[in-house]
Amino acid sequence: MEAIKFIVDTLLWLLVLAFMLRFLFQLVRADFRDPMADAIVRVTNWLILPLRRLLPPVGKVDTATVVAVIGIAAIHTTTLLALNGYGYSDPLLITRITGVDLLDMVLRIYLFALLLYGLTSFVSPGGYAPGLRLLAQLCEPALRPIRRVIPPIGQIDFSILWLSIALVAALILLR
Repeated sequence: MEAIKFIVDTLLWLLVLAFMLRFLFQLVRADFRDPMADAIVRVTNWLILPLRRLLPPVGKVDTATVVAVIGIAAIHTTTLLALNGYGYSDPLLITRITGVDLLDMVLRIYLFALLLYGLTSFVSPGGYAPGLRLLAQLCEPALRPIRRVIPPIGQIDFSILWLSIALVAALILLR
């Protein structure tokens, strides 16, 4: 039974991750011609395209993607609660757990993206590889406000470090 729980949890988590990445890429206006972004779009189109016919975007926010992220995350939470023997739980509990899990996922996505972005800046500064530009488009909007307060010292940019510290602190507070 534990193996089934693990498989279901992992597959649903990966699905939520794909939809969340699509939402974040849309939010930062990432280039969807990148092979990584194109893969995310292809994996999530089965739900987004039908929802777009029903839900028009509101400003810069794609309502269909937001509804898909929340819906798939709620299904993930409900399924895990059911597999752990809680059966039908309180809708407020499911909403709270789903909200905390989504916020946790966003913080972890940015923490991991910052780690990769920092490492690639040392290994291949200014180089091209699929996903590097996408990584920059995701991280730079979050790093710009920090760079205004703490500018780079010589050739060393500490904004990734400070944002990573803030994200870990937020993760600790969230749990």
